[in-house]
Amino acid sequence: MPKQETPLHHLKNYLPADSFHEVSHYLLHYKVQLTITRERKTVLGDFRNAHLGKNHRISVNGTLNPYSFLITLLHELAHLFTYERHGHRVQAHGQEWKNEFSKILSHFLDKKIFPADIQQTLFKTLQNPAASSCADASLLRVLHQYDKKKDGVILIETLPQGAVFKIKGGRVFTKEEQIRKRFKCKEVATGKMYLFSPVYQVEVI
Repeated sequence: MPKQETPLHHLKNYLPADSFHEVSHYLLHYKVQLTITRERKTVLGDFRNAHLGKNHRISVNGTLNPYSFLITLLHELAHLFTYERHGHRVQAHGQEWKNEFSKILSHFLDKKIFPADIQQTLFKTLQNPAASSCADASLLRVLHQYDKKKDGVILIETLPQGAVFKIKGGRVFTKEEQIRKRFKCKEVATGKMYLFSPVYQVEVI
């Protein structure tokens, strides 16, 4: 089933205050079909370039908090700007994309839309943005503070060693030692070992 385009005025419900006018300008100017989706486990957002008479398309998870939503949308707009200038001649998250993302992110940072802690963390990413905010542990850690709180759901780094937890889908693990930047965890049902990001959200058992 094709994704349904989101009416532009509904976008206000997902963005931080004072950011809608700027964002809507880009979407209208580039004739972007915006879709706000349910939670997706593997991606926060997606960009598809105009093709065969279809406009540029951007989708963003509607379950994100307003600041995560805006950062994700800016990430996808940077893909659009990169495509407009370079087509498919450059890497998806190469230097050209990094330059575009840094420029649009700097523009929004100048407007003081983000809280001070997010603002400070984003300034540190400007020189070399990560291909995904999911790969930036410092950013995920500060953005997590603005998520709607769910009972028993915490970051894995806050659990003591030996704690038992489960992830989405119901799989159960025991937290073991830290290896470099990740935590080794044993799946209870299989005994297999997995590595988890320190800012992965889990449910305490």
